[in-house]
Amino acid sequence: MTEKTDNYLDNHYIHRSNWLRAAVLGANDGILSTASLAIGIAAASDLREPIVLAAVAGLVAGALSMAAGEYVSVSSQTDVENSDIEREKQELEEMPEIELMRLAEIYEKRGLKKETALTVAIELSEHDVLAAHVRDELGINEMSQAKPIQAAFASGAAFSVGGVLPLLVTLFLPLKSLEYSLYGSAIFFLIVLGALAAKTGGSSIGRAVTRITFWGTIAMGLTAVVGYLFGVVI
Repeated sequence: MTEKTDNYLDNHYIHRSNWLRAAVLGANDGILSTASLAIGIAAASDLREPIVLAAVAGLVAGALSMAAGEYVSVSSQTDVENSDIEREKQELEEMPEIELMRLAEIYEKRGLKKETALTVAIELSEHDVLAAHVRDELGINEMSQAKPIQAAFASGAAFSVGGVLPLLVTLFLPLKSLEYSLYGSAIFFLIVLGALAAKTGGSSIGRAVTRITFWGTIAMGLTAVVGYLFGVVI
């Protein structure tokens, strides 16, 4: 592949979508969940220990839950993909002519002339018939194919990194008005995360920051209200 082609591919962001989604989701949840839990306890307690304990418990439980949930979710997607691939193998063995015409119809719908579509279908089938049908009929390719272990690790690690940030705040910032410090620092962390994610994905930084700040404020604000209304000074 030429250098020009490599540079052209580097200008696109879709190949980053899977890991970027898992990393951003994990880090965002890590910051927001840990900070919200700590804010709720801080609003109900005058001691640092229960706040730190809540942050640590939220961090550990959240990271494990995030990794497990992502693994189960993506594994389910993998099972569906593998089932479809096996079904496609069987159809190719039992009715190759029909499958060839089906592939040609797909290319024709994409804009090729009927004769050209059939030629392309034949040539691709001669090269790797299963790969052609998996990619163009089922819509499964290398970028979109589910990878459970990778997704679970990315989500769990990202949650841990995000969750450590508010935990450090509970450890080192003054106890007085700690909930406000947690809120302010969490919003700052979320803004940085939103900006980095938008920059990496090639999307609007302003829109990403606004979205993540708005929902972060609601989540932490509601948790603080719960702490004030139902909390008991420990």
